[in-house]
Amino acid sequence: MARIFLAIVAAAYLVLAAWCAILPETTSNSVGFTLQPGAGQSEFLTVYGGLQLAIGLAFLWPLYRPSEIRLPLFLCLLIHGCLVICRTVSFGLYSGVPATTIVLAATEWMIFIAAAILSWRTR
Repeated sequence: MARIFLAIVAAAYLVLAAWCAILPETTSNSVGFTLQPGAGQSEFLTVYGGLQLAIGLAFLWPLYRPSEIRLPLFLCLLIHGCLVICRTVSFGLYSGVPATTIVLAATEWMIFIAAAILSWRTR
């Protein structure tokens, strides 16, 4: 079950990484960023595309090494726990949050809760 969960989350991150790389203007606009030519474009591709690619690949690891599930599952929990904390704080600090961001927040919460349950079950 945990491997399937991580594979699904990995696929989502790999799709997001591709979206950031192939359509950076569209992707950045959907989350409220305006890309500045050169530096902004490079930063967005690197931080959003590169990190999402790395996260996706890390979550695929248990497909190659089925016995090594605990670390990728812990990383999923850690990453999404941090996202949930920062996203929740941002909702308290900023107004005018669009629907896209609320959907992202709900998805982050669902992944965090699922990762927590699966981490607890695989102890």
